Amino acid sequence: MKKFWNFKTEENGRTLELIGEIAKESWFGDEVTPKEFKNELNGGSGDISVFINSPGGDIFAASEIYTALKEYSKSLGKVSVIIDALAASAASVIAMSGDEVKMSPTAYLMIHNPWTFAAGDSDEMRVIARQLDEIKEGVINAYKIKSGLSRERISQMMDAEMYVSAAEAVRLGLADEILFENEEFLKEDRLRKDYSKKDHSKEDFLKAAVAFSQKMAINQVLARIRGKPLEEEKEKKENKEEKEMKEKEAAKTDYGKYKEILNKLKLGGKAQ
Repeated sequence: MKKFWNFKTEENGRTLELIGEIAKESWFGDEVTPKEFKNELNGGSGDISVFINSPGGDIFAASEIYTALKEYSKSLGKVSVIIDALAASAASVIAMSGDEVKMSPTAYLMIHNPWTFAAGDSDEMRVIARQLDEIKEGVINAYKIKSGLSRERISQMMDAEMYVSAAEAVRLGLADEILFENEEFLKEDRLRKDYSKKDHSKEDFLKAAVAFSQKMAINQVLARIRGKPLEEEKEKKENKEEKEMKEKEAAKTDYGKYKEILNKLKLGGKAQ
């Protein structure tokens, strides 16, 4: 299996880079790769910085890495997670292992429901659905331990497949710090909108959804009303052009008949 991690030991401590997809092949049933990762992790000690830039990947690999880092922080050193650009899907689970989580101001967390490819009859599909529901519960645990948010709130966020900015992650408790920003900025920002202290209920989301739907409906009606004069003007113009064409055709017809009558009169005059 191609390694997606890289350990380094430097003067200021240890670093672990998790770049790219988390395991192109699942760690489910794989005993060799997780053991290799753990041996490298536990082969040293001291504070470690974990740099993450990943679109996600295998949830079982993410779970193993999350657990290994949490165990490391108990006795071998502090774990600091730094999200460079993106910690999505399974990578966001690993990010929750940090004793502290720092994000670049341009970085994002992305959380969503677990999914998979499957084939089989209806009974097998129901089994897969139940398994995915159970896997979701495990993922919720990682977010809840870090943030303190309710399981219902986290579940709703996963259902919505949310991209969470650095500032939003700090408010929600999913991150602790925004890199390169001072504390005063964070205090002012939290005062404007503090999600970490307010646990939104299902009713809040339903109200927001209804309000959004109503706004969309109103906008559609307004767009039609605003567009109606233009449509009427266009229709009048088309009718005018059509009328003019008909009048021209009628004039041509009348002129043709007039010439025909004249010719007949001339021929009649000659005959006399």
